[in-house]
Amino acid sequence: MMKRVSAFAMAAVFLTGCAATGASVFKPDDVVQADLDAPDAVFQATPMPSAPLDTSKTYNRIVFAACAHQREDQSMWTQIASQDPDLTLYIGDNVYGDVRSNDPSLPELKVAYMRLAMSKPFAALRAAAPMLTVWDDHDYGMNDAGGEYPYKKQSKELFDYVWALNDDDPRRAREGVYGSWVLGDKQGERLQIIMLDTRYFRDELKPSDKPGTPGKERYIPDSDPQKTMLGAAQWAWLGDELKKPADLRLIVSSVQVMADGHGWEAWKMLPAEREKLYDLIDETQAKGVVLLSGDRHAAALYRRDDVIDYPLFEATSSSVNLPAAKWRAERGETAIEPGPNRLGTMIYDANYGVVDIDWAKKTLTLEVRGADGDVLLSELVDFTKLR
Repeated sequence: MMKRVSAFAMAAVFLTGCAATGASVFKPDDVVQADLDAPDAVFQATPMPSAPLDTSKTYNRIVFAACAHQREDQSMWTQIASQDPDLTLYIGDNVYGDVRSNDPSLPELKVAYMRLAMSKPFAALRAAAPMLTVWDDHDYGMNDAGGEYPYKKQSKELFDYVWALNDDDPRRAREGVYGSWVLGDKQGERLQIIMLDTRYFRDELKPSDKPGTPGKERYIPDSDPQKTMLGAAQWAWLGDELKKPADLRLIVSSVQVMADGHGWEAWKMLPAEREKLYDLIDETQAKGVVLLSGDRHAAALYRRDDVIDYPLFEATSSSVNLPAAKWRAERGETAIEPGPNRLGTMIYDANYGVVDIDWAKKTLTLEVRGADGDVLLSELVDFTKLR
């Protein structure tokens, strides 16, 4: 039985004291153990509301971020807030709370959320601009977990609570945490945000036949056409969403869509599902689609001209404070991941992503920025050609 203490005592406890590009020195089961072992610990998450989302206004600057550990440096949130975003997208591994205890009350995940709620820089960012969230694996409940995860309903309830979803939010009424918003009333300035849930319904991936081999690090593509990434209900919902009028659409997938140079989690591991996504964009005649992703503890920009009727771009940004540069340096690793479809190199240092939209010029700029705000990667896109 869990014991209870005062809020003051719990605060004193806290104030003391993801898929990656390679085998990480980071161990999710270790990082909250001190909290779990604290005498008389109480595990009660705290809601984290953000500034209200105004769907009528025009949105010009969207910042997106992923993979931020609640125990690591929180200063990146201050840097992001300094960019004056109109909207922040927090797109997965929002905390690291793998439920190693196998306890359906999710103590590790609750503790992780409690720590994040205590971050003053994160609170300041939420107060400065609305924030939309979706999960990846470590805030879902277990590394690389999919639809087989036994406590996914409990994780969903906790997600709704900690991100303070309104009572009328459609996400509350359905399984999974996927959602869509059309922002902007002005013709020619309508932005659709679609956040996909790549965890709750996803079938298990095929283990690598040569684990650790470059390109086959953990998984290999599975040609089984019956396996799903999104599940039937989410696929049907996505088709309906893509038919809604919008001038530009940002589709968020917590895992990468177009990257083909690695053997970690990605849409490439379910190739039939990836083709289904491309086909759906074409079939619905959805214009202005750009993909955003995280998960990798690294960042990159991608482009393909052969999968839909117009150029398809993807921007991957992660990690806020657990960059692959840390363990690459410890291992002396210098190799750069192969980059089919990639524009330029990969960024292994801490980073966040920026989407700047110039509605008058009909262009958007995809950027990856570092901890000091410097632009590390940039691509200018004429979205009149994304149709």
